[in-house]
Amino acid sequence: MNPYVSLLIMAAVAMVIAIGGLVLSAIVSPNRRNRVKVANYECGIDPTPTNVDQGRFPVSFYLVGMTFIIFDVEVVFLYPWATAFVQLGVFGLGAASSSSP
Repeated sequence: MNPYVSLLIMAAVAMVIAIGGLVLSAIVSPNRRNRVKVANYECGIDPTPTNVDQGRFPVSFYLVGMTFIIFDVEVVFLYPWATAFVQLGVFGLGAASSSSP
């Protein structure tokens, strides 16, 4: 038996569970929409006519958020490297200093 068969079976089961959950929630959930549920929620303050005309938030808010997430994930991946840095010794110091511009 091919060693990748179990991996393919696990991926297929994960896809079935994910898609099944989405389909089941679409079937079971109530679809009663009204004006209050569909309206945008911005800190509980009713939008003024000038805010409605401006449209969406500027892209800079999303860029700051994505930058934070990227650096947050990067720090998580640096923890194991930092704990093993002592074991790397001179090779690790040379690799770290040669990789920075």
